[in-house]
Amino acid sequence: MSQEMSRRDFIRRTAVATASAGLALSAAQAPEKAFGASDKLRVGVIGMGRMGRYNLEDFAKQPDVEIAVVCDVFAPNLEAGLKASDGKAATCKDFRQILDRKDIDAVIVATPDHWHALMAVEACKAGKDVYVEKPISTTVEEGRRMVEAARKYNRVVQVGTQQRSGIHFQKAVAAVEQGMIGKVSFVRTWNYDNNYPEGIGNAPDSSPPAGLDWEMWLGPAPKVAFNTNRFGVGDRWSTFRYFWDYAGGFMTDWGVHLMDIVQWAMKVDGPSAISSGGGKFYIQDNAETPDTLQVTFEYPHFICTYENRWDNGNSMYDKSYGIEFHGTDGTLFIDRSGFKLIPETTERNGKRVDRTASMAMPSVNEDHFDHVRNFVDCVKSRQRPVSDIEIGHRSTSACLLGNVALRSQQRIVWDVARQQLTVGDERAKRLLGREYRAPWKLVV
Repeated sequence: MSQEMSRRDFIRRTAVATASAGLALSAAQAPEKAFGASDKLRVGVIGMGRMGRYNLEDFAKQPDVEIAVVCDVFAPNLEAGLKASDGKAATCKDFRQILDRKDIDAVIVATPDHWHALMAVEACKAGKDVYVEKPISTTVEEGRRMVEAARKYNRVVQVGTQQRSGIHFQKAVAAVEQGMIGKVSFVRTWNYDNNYPEGIGNAPDSSPPAGLDWEMWLGPAPKVAFNTNRFGVGDRWSTFRYFWDYAGGFMTDWGVHLMDIVQWAMKVDGPSAISSGGGKFYIQDNAETPDTLQVTFEYPHFICTYENRWDNGNSMYDKSYGIEFHGTDGTLFIDRSGFKLIPETTERNGKRVDRTASMAMPSVNEDHFDHVRNFVDCVKSRQRPVSDIEIGHRSTSACLLGNVALRSQQRIVWDVARQQLTVGDERAKRLLGREYRAPWKLVV
């Protein structure tokens, strides 16, 4: 078969898979409000930092969405959110004020990670649909409660893993699923950069800045003195993600995006065994998560690794991050800019012959905008979105288990169906959940 014919065959074979990627898994119960074609979805945004404003912008671009209220515990962020809404939204500092409003149809949860589970569950209980940022939780047990709440209260819950709405991601996943690169036995994912030696720095504890409710920012997390790196707001992506009380480092911040695609393409819900190695070796800052990490995820028919370096940025394909699927007939590399398929070669009659056709596809759509659109459409139709909370929970859980293996210093064995450890001591089991600081409780 010619290379051009293979490309046409690829497009034909993946068309159905791509078209169906946005279809619902099943229908949810009808909302209290029946939406007509011209009705606007009234949205409240919780967390007006960098990601919150990014979400607000794409929601505000939807013709049938109204940003009704914005919320943040930090006054400058709240002011920025109000400005992003063209000054039209109401403002509040306590997310519960949004949940109490009967005129709010849906909420965006774009706070630091340690708040995601509690806010999403409370929103479901209040009858709101939810768009929640990844990682959805800081522990596996929190994620399970989020899925339980979505189902119990019949809510549409979309996770901000927007690559699911990227057309080139859909095409690449279909290529793997349909055997275009043969049998896949190994997958590599990575994030590389060089922040040696200072990393995020060593800011001392201090008084909170004016306009910040530090007690409310901490919420269910342990009470500690304010530290600008724990808070993390500035000209860079927030650094709270490098402290165990609030997040899980790059393993959960970026790893969820990468592992989500891996598990989608390989049709699996989670790894059966996980081992991790790493630590803080050379970066001299007050971050708690490792500067060097390698996690091995064992699945029934393949191995996947996640690698993160903070002190050496040399990488494959001149890409600081990405995913490689290694199959018997070829290798598929993908990131947000596009994908390319590199064929394996074999000897036939003394000639080197490609086992499959080489091909490439750039990014062709605004995946985040389309991801938001999918959520809005599903709120109205009551279908499950492309990144339904169960999918987001499974992708997040894989990464959380990588951190469990690292922090407990052992290889753990995971029962994917029952979502429980079958090999792992009490250190590992304790890391599957966490205690909430009073008065906060996670109750479905």
